[in-house]
Amino acid sequence: MPVVFVIARDWLLRTAVRAELRERGIDALGIDSADDAGRALASGQLPSVIVLEGTAELASNPGLQNLVSQVPTILIASRTERILLPPVEPGAPPRRGAVLYRPVQVGEIVSRVLGLLEKGHLA
Repeated sequence: MPVVFVIARDWLLRTAVRAELRERGIDALGIDSADDAGRALASGQLPSVIVLEGTAELASNPGLQNLVSQVPTILIASRTERILLPPVEPGAPPRRGAVLYRPVQVGEIVSRVLGLLEKGHLA
């Protein structure tokens, strides 16, 4: 069963996306901090896809930057807040994922996650 990390400080976003993914048989973990993501990784949970709320606090965390550089990620971004994404290493394969700008519907996020999982991005 694929695992999806839903990393967001916004509890409404986190719980709504997680609930919809779980209804579809996907093991979605609702995570509200970089520390919680680290604990999930340490316990052996490896995500196939990440849904990341694009806040400066989350996106600037070195551990999350490393994770995002390795796992297909859907970034939920604000049109008013700028964040820095981790650079792509020269010669590295292109990242898969998407940037969705708020306001965004839960169904659109879930559709993108399912699309990434269908393309074979399973852990």
